[in-house]
Amino acid sequence: MRSTWTRAWFVALTLALIAGVSPARADVVPDANAKAAEIASKAPGTPPAVRFMAIVQVSVFEAVNAITARYPAFRAKMTAAPGASVDAAVAAATRGALLKLMPGQQAAIEADYQAALKAVPDGAAKSAGIAAGEQASAAIVQMCADDGAMAPDTYRPHAAAGSYVPTMSPAVPHWGKRRPWVMTRADQFRPGPPPSLTSDTWTRDYNEIKAVGGKNSTVRTAEQTAIAKFWEATAPNVYWPVVRSVGNQPGRDVTDNARLFAVAAMAMDDALISVFDAKYHYNFWRPVTAIRNGHDGNDATTREPGWTPFIDTPMHPEYPCAHCIVSSSLGAVLAAEIGSGPAPTLSSSSAPAQNAVRTWATVNDFTQEVSLARIYDGVHYRNSTVVGSVMGKKIGELAVQTLPKK
Repeated sequence: MRSTWTRAWFVALTLALIAGVSPARADVVPDANAKAAEIASKAPGTPPAVRFMAIVQVSVFEAVNAITARYPAFRAKMTAAPGASVDAAVAAATRGALLKLMPGQQAAIEADYQAALKAVPDGAAKSAGIAAGEQASAAIVQMCADDGAMAPDTYRPHAAAGSYVPTMSPAVPHWGKRRPWVMTRADQFRPGPPPSLTSDTWTRDYNEIKAVGGKNSTVRTAEQTAIAKFWEATAPNVYWPVVRSVGNQPGRDVTDNARLFAVAAMAMDDALISVFDAKYHYNFWRPVTAIRNGHDGNDATTREPGWTPFIDTPMHPEYPCAHCIVSSSLGAVLAAEIGSGPAPTLSSSSAPAQNAVRTWATVNDFTQEVSLARIYDGVHYRNSTVVGSVMGKKIGELAVQTLPKK
């Protein structure tokens, strides 16, 4: 009996050594993502940070897929690496991308990398995993080098000759000219124009946000205020925990998560490309401008000279809602991933809300809250949140089709 047990143990050990990998933890991708999102959130603005995370997560997918070979080649021509350490590959891909994108964060990037590698036994599998990660990140960073993110800012303020306009530059006016990941072009989902200023929709939206979105609103409830403060956060740190709520579920493997995180990252990045294309195409005014000026030609709206939104107004045009398109693109990816099975509780925290944690029972609860938050914040009209959400859903569904799960 003992001899039989010994032989079985020896066979199992030999097979593990042949595979050349430590058992792949399903949480290695979410773990690396959490550290990368923390670093990427230090980027100069949300759109660059979201782009950085897309590059990181696609790099991670390419490295993992080179090892597990579940999917055909995607965005990089990778050398197959069967038997390589997945953990080492994820660490190396994350490090390689971040170092190129955020060299000023080298100390933090290297610290995370060395900590991740300590858990991987030295040997050929570790070396092969590192090589796969480095190859993947180099290929994806190079592919994105000419995507338009570094195009010059040629924005021209709208003003009559001699008239003063605020001189702070608006956010990323060139972002809608970037090359997308899954869309064929930036204006693929560009919506129709915002509502006429004499329409019922405009009247409804103007009066709603004037009442509920002001800093000194007397009708916004305590819960609405908490939601508004929570979604003042815009960096990757507030969205990626929602993805990790799915990625950390039992029964998932590392390739499942590598694909999910790549698809989510591409969807959110393309969502911002799409929304900034539309924003600078229509140049629609923000609530603070409309309400303080009051010259909309609509007798059903009234001017309020000192009206101030609950949060600071972002420095870019209003229509459509960027938060809404990002959350809905992510929501479409997560809904496809969860399918008809039981949905995990989604959760995240927000630095502007003193790290308060909010949870959502369904994907729809999450996306709806984001849309309502931007009304409570006083920075987006209801119609803009609806339009942005529709755009985001289409982009998320397209991202899933681009890399469907197996």
